[in-house]
Amino acid sequence: MYTLRRLTAEHAPALLAFETANRAWFARTIPDRGEDYFTHFAQRHTAILAEQAAGLHHFHVVVDPAGEIAGRVNLVDVADGSAELGYRIAASAAGRGLATAMVAQVCALAANAYGLTGLTAVTTLDNPASAAVLRRNGFTVDGPITLGDRPGERYVRDLVNPAE
Repeated sequence: MYTLRRLTAEHAPALLAFETANRAWFARTIPDRGEDYFTHFAQRHTAILAEQAAGLHHFHVVVDPAGEIAGRVNLVDVADGSAELGYRIAASAAGRGLATAMVAQVCALAANAYGLTGLTAVTTLDNPASAAVLRRNGFTVDGPITLGDRPGERYVRDLVNPAE
């Protein structure tokens, strides 16, 4: 069984291994994090945990039955009752409904534990799997965007009055 856990300092080595092992997989559909992310990972991890403690973000890891990190689902830029959802699932765990299930759990946490009233998310048009995850979790298209040089769409979800 896969579990969702709030990101902690203890996750740092496993998270770096996850990001490194899946770097090429992620770069197929989202901009690469760049060398600086990997070179200064420890400092960055410490900084984002401080931001999480301040309530600016809510970071989560998806842990597989063997205890390895198989994904991330994050709520960033928390402000005025809203946050932006972002997620990534390892190549080895993709295509099994894991992203849909973990996004659903984070949406519930957003409303019930973090007191958020709305979420946004973005994806590129060439990533239909990501768009499907959002639609299955009650997100609706809010309009077109450009991510880097790629066309995409912005999605929204109301956590107070979700669509029936």
